Amino acid sequence: MSNAVRTIGVDPGSRAAGYGVVEKQGSQLVHIDCGVIVPPKDAVLPARLLFIENALEEVVRRYRPEQAAVEDVFYSRNWRSALKLGQARGAVLAALAREGLEIVEYAPARVKLAVVGFGRAEKEQVQQMVRVLLGLPEIPEENAADALALAICRLHDSDDRLRELLK
Repeated sequence: MSNAVRTIGVDPGSRAAGYGVVEKQGSQLVHIDCGVIVPPKDAVLPARLLFIENALEEVVRRYRPEQAAVEDVFYSRNWRSALKLGQARGAVLAALAREGLEIVEYAPARVKLAVVGFGRAEKEQVQQMVRVLLGLPEIPEENAADALALAICRLHDSDDRLRELLK
């Protein structure tokens, strides 16, 4: 019987959504898959959101994670961009919920703190630490690295909660 926990992290966006699947086997983090879902560039927003939702559901069905981590809303100066991001998050959350996953949302600073040790880390630092933590041969693409970082953050939080329960 395996005590492995498989988690998917999702970095939502209306033009590209990163995903990363990580499994914790004992104390070891194992990279399962990662990538970026990119809808057709000429598609209108509703079609892009549907494309992302359908593709994400396929990823979840393929890898069967038990839980999910999604980037929470962050501050944006451009209200139109923030609105589109919110709509993309809605499509992602709906796809994950439809597949029956436990979903936790994290602020970007919380993810950076969990992965790099500094809540204001640069994107490049996150990418490099994800590569190191997962033993990847190369640095993952930015959206995929953010998604992997979300999954790693969730797996670290799961450990912390378990330790609290065992006290």
